[in-house]
Parts: sequence; C-alpha cells; structure tokens
Amino acid sequence: MKKLPIFLLLISLTFSAAAQTKKDKKLSKMIHELVQGFNGEVGIYVKNLKTGKVVEYKGDSIFPTASMIKVPITAGLMNKVAKNELDYQSKLTYKDSLLYAGEDILGSFKDGEQIALGKVMMLMITTSDNTASLWCQSLAGGGAAINELMAQEGLLNTRVNSRTPGRSANQLKYGWGQTTPREMATLLTKIRNSTLINPAVSERIYRNLIRIYYDSQALSQIPPYVQVASKSGAVDESRSEVLLVNAPHGDYVFCIATKNQRDMSWEPNNEGWVLIRSLSKMLWNYFEPGSNWQPAAGMESYRN
Repeated sequence: MKKLPIFLLLISLTFSAAAQTKKDKKLSKMIHELVQGFNGEVGIYVKNLKTGKVVEYKGDSIFPTASMIKVPITAGLMNKVAKNELDYQSKLTYKDSLLYAGEDILGSFKDGEQIALGKVMMLMITTSDNTASLWCQSLAGGGAAINELMAQEGLLNTRVNSRTPGRSANQLKYGWGQTTPREMATLLTKIRNSTLINPAVSERIYRNLIRIYYDSQALSQIPPYVQVASKSGAVDESRSEVLLVNAPHGDYVFCIATKNQRDMSWEPNNEGWVLIRSLSKMLWNYFEPGSNWQPAAGMESYRN
C-alpha cells in the first residue's frame, strides 16, 4: 500500500478529528449572534477541555497573528534549548543594531549591556517587547526553523512571515505571522498538556504565558484570581487574542482573531476589542454559571 505524503496525512488526520468533534450547539448559537454586524472578518474557536465540546466560527480561516506569533517564536527558541543548542541561563550581549523602534524595555538598554536569555524571553511574552521578540526569532534559527517546528506539530497554517525567506507574499497579506483560531488554540493546549517538545519546555512556556502585562481586553473579563495563559495581538486592521483559562469547573481555551476591520482606531472602544471583551465575558459566564463576578468599578482607569 502506497504511503501518503506527510502533508496529506496531516490534512487527513485534521479532517478526521474535526468530523469526530463534539459540538456545543447552545454556545454556537450565542457566538453566531455575537458576531453579527461586525464590520470586518472574524474567526473564533472555543474548546471546553473537560468535555471536549467545541464551537467554531471560521475557525480554520487564516488571520494575521500580530503579536500572537510570539508564542510560536517562544516554542522555536525553547526547541533550541531542549536540543542543548542554547542555554536558558546564558548571558546575552545587547547591541544597538537589535533595536526595533518603539516603547520597548529592551530597546532602552545601552550597547554592550548583558541580559539573560530567559529575561529576553520573558520580555517578549510579558510586555510583548518587539526588540526582544525579533532577537528571539533570530536566536531560534529564524522563521524557517520556527515554521518547520510548527509543521512537525501538525500546525499547517501557523507561520512566521517577517524576515523569513520565501514568505514575502504572505507577509504582505498577513504581516509578521499568520495562523487560524483553531491552530493557535491548539498550540496553547499542547503547551498546557505538556506535549509541546517535552514536559519541561511546555511548563516553562506556560509559566511565561500566565504573566501578561497587557490585560485590558479578554483578560479583563476573567477574575484576577483565576490563572490564565494568554497572548494578544493588534495591528491597525486586526485584533486577536488566545487564552487558556484554568477555570474552577474545567479548563477552556479560545482564540478570536479579526482582519479587514473598518475600525482602525486605538481607543478602548475599538470594535475588535469590544468584541474580544464581549466574547471573553460570555464564555466566562457560560462555563462558570453563577459566579456573578464583575470587574471592579473604576478598573477602566487602569487600562494598560
């Protein structure tokens, strides 16, 4: 019997798994109603990890990742660490040539200053530092090496585009990176289940993902005493966020991404951010009925 090429086998397995997925019809109706009238394209994937029930709305459509690409970059870097090609405790020397102009913490370093690799990774995830992220992408072997790891993990559409040979057309369309809501949620689930690369690597990545500075969108709709692993992303025409919530009644994961938004503002009432907060609130109340939790009055004044 002739063997299928690996990419056809992965596609076959993906569709086979999708066919066996249990659907949450009630939540699906709620989500379809929530996205009606949105001025742009939106994709959503939700999975209750306790029951296995799934809801998706264009969950396999490709969207820009913006800063969500920093999760695959982290995976690529930790893959190098796992192979003993990099030392997590090693000291790195910052150079002015690494600067990516903006408000980054790392970009304020002086040429020749030293910083631990682990701290650079922390800055990439916790404060979404772009200078740190591009440095990490390079240390991971570049976009090509990260994309190869994503392919090995069965993620067919999650790719780094920027500074990656052969990806210029994709970069023009999607920016720094691209993914689908299903794949980004799957990646976080692999990390949660300790199946990405190895358990120690997964745990290290997960610990980084629960320490997020920018918590004004989806995270703001979940009680601060509930642990959440997450990463958000935003560019003018796109808003996105992926979360894995360690909720009292069972973990759930979701990813929401938009593109071609008409509203390109950077105010808190941006239509994409409003939708993200609304979805997060809906899911918390759905999976944790009776919690009656609400953000404290005045929290809007402390938005990051």
